Amino acid sequence: MYELLKRDGLAKRGRLHTVHGVVETPVFMNVGTAAAIKGAVSTTDLREIKTQVELSNTYHLHVRPGDEVVKKLGGLHKFMVWDKPILTDSGGFQVFSLAGLRRIKEEGVYFHSHIDGRKIFMGPEESMRIQSNLASTIAMAFDECPSSVADRDYIENSVERTARWLVRCKAEMERLNQLPDTINPKQMLFGINQGGIYEDIRIRHAQQIRELDLDGYAIGGLAVGESHEDMYRILDAVVPHLPVNKPVYLMGVGTPANILEAVERGVDFFDCVYPSRNGRHGHVYTNQGKLNLFNAKYELDEGPIEEGCQCPACRTYSRAYIRHLLKAKEMLGMRLCVLHNLYFYNTMMEEIRQAIDEGNYQEYKAGKLAGMQGM
Repeated sequence: MYELLKRDGLAKRGRLHTVHGVVETPVFMNVGTAAAIKGAVSTTDLREIKTQVELSNTYHLHVRPGDEVVKKLGGLHKFMVWDKPILTDSGGFQVFSLAGLRRIKEEGVYFHSHIDGRKIFMGPEESMRIQSNLASTIAMAFDECPSSVADRDYIENSVERTARWLVRCKAEMERLNQLPDTINPKQMLFGINQGGIYEDIRIRHAQQIRELDLDGYAIGGLAVGESHEDMYRILDAVVPHLPVNKPVYLMGVGTPANILEAVERGVDFFDCVYPSRNGRHGHVYTNQGKLNLFNAKYELDEGPIEEGCQCPACRTYSRAYIRHLLKAKEMLGMRLCVLHNLYFYNTMMEEIRQAIDEGNYQEYKAGKLAGMQGM
C-alpha cells in the first residue's frame, strides 16, 4: 500500500508499505544486477550507507545461477542476506538490448544467452514465474523497450503488444501468488509505460495501464539515448496521467540533476548504475561537483572525498590514499568510491524527502544544482 504524505507542487512525499518493510519515497534503489552491488559492496555495507531498496536483474539471475536454484535456497532475500525490499526488473530491457540475438513474437521473445549462447524463451508468464521464484518484493512487468530512434509505426505496435503483455503479467502474478509453494505470496507488480518520445502514444498507454489498478507504475525507455530535454518533456506529459496515489518509477535514471528534475515532476522511485560505475572508475560525487580521484592534484591531499560526509570512506580515508589504491588497481579503492557515491545518492534522497516535508523543495533543488554545477 502506498501513502501519499505530502505534496510540494507536483513533488510527492510518500511511503510504500511492503511485506519486507516500509520504503520512504522519493527513493533511489541501489543496483545489484547479479544479487550484488559491483565493487565488492556487501549487504552489510548497504545497511550502513542507508539503502532502502536493492534492485536485481531477472535476466541475469535466470541465466546464472538460475531462478530455480535461488528458489531452492529460499529466495533472493535469504540468498543474498538482505531483509529489506528488493525490486527485480523483468528482464525485458536486457532481452531487447540483445538486438542481434533475439526474435520478438506475440507469445514472447526468443533469444540466446550472452554467457553460453543457449537458446532461451521469455514472455510475460515466464518473467513472472522467474520473479516469483526469486521472491522479490516488487516484480516488474515484462515489456518491450524499443530503441529511442525507432519510428512511430514500430513504437505504436510495440506499445500495443506491451499493453497486451501487461494483462498477461497481472493474471500470471495473481495465479502465482495463490500457489502453496510461493515464497512471497504478497509480491507486488509494477506496470511499465512505453512510447518512445511520442507524447500522444505515452499518454494513451498511461491511460490504458492505470485502469489495471497495479501496485505501481514505471516509465521505461527514457534512459536509452534521448536528450534530457526530451526526457523532461515526456515526464511533463505522462506523469499527470498516472495515478497520484501509486508510486511512479523512472527506470534507469540517472544523474543527480535528472533525479532532482524528475522529483519536481512527481516521480517517486529511481535506479541507475551511475554511482557504482563511476565509483569503480574513480569518479566521485560531492556537493561541489564530480571529482576524478585519478587526477595528480590529489596525490598529497590528506582531506576526505568530501568534508563532513559520514560515509565509510570519508570517515577514515584520505583522497591521497584512495587515489593510490586506484592507481595500484587495488579493489579497496573502487569499493570505497562506490560506497561514497551510493551514500551520496541515498543522503540526497533523504534531503529531498525533508525538503518536500518542509515545503521548500524548489529552494532545495536550486541550491543543490547550483552547488553541484549541474552535475
